Amino acid sequence: MLELQSMETLNEIIAPFIKSVADNPSDIYNEFSLQHELGIFLRNRFPDYKVQFERNVDFFFPGGKSRFSKREIDLTVFSPDRDELKWAIELKFPKNGQYPETMFGFCKDIAFVEELKSEGFSHTGVLILASDHLFYSGSTNGIYGFFRGGRTIHGPIQKPTGGRDVTFDIRGTYDVEWRDVVAPLKYATIESADFLLTN
Repeated sequence: MLELQSMETLNEIIAPFIKSVADNPSDIYNEFSLQHELGIFLRNRFPDYKVQFERNVDFFFPGGKSRFSKREIDLTVFSPDRDELKWAIELKFPKNGQYPETMFGFCKDIAFVEELKSEGFSHTGVLILASDHLFYSGSTNGIYGFFRGGRTIHGPIQKPTGGRDVTFDIRGTYDVEWRDVVAPLKYATIESADFLLTN
């Protein structure tokens, strides 16, 4: 059986996938296409594991919905008997502007994958692709600083617009490092901190 431990980080796992995107950038044109193509890639790479889309958290943690920031996981990699919950990956490919709200959504995803790791997934992370330069360059004030200015994501992150009545607490410390795919497309990965794993 091919063990996922042979590729320990999210960056290592997706590096060949990112290269394939650079070679064929038209294959990834929205978030659904990213999810679909990455899912196919992971199924081919790890044929002994289940790779599934949009799995509800109850599938892995019955009765646990109230403990999570979100209900469905974009991509999961796990053993057929569910004894090994190897990867939970959230995906983002923003296309419609709304920069502060979308960046806050990134932070919500980070909080969510931290929760999934605390509950039992061995590895969790977020993969962001962005072709709009305003997601990775421009003003570094407020929430923009996490994604444009190298400010560390940690602690309470407050909703930047509207009623500002929602806050997500990020337990780990994460720096967003944008890497080139093919201009203007860039990507960043965030992998949950190891201390979050409780079992």
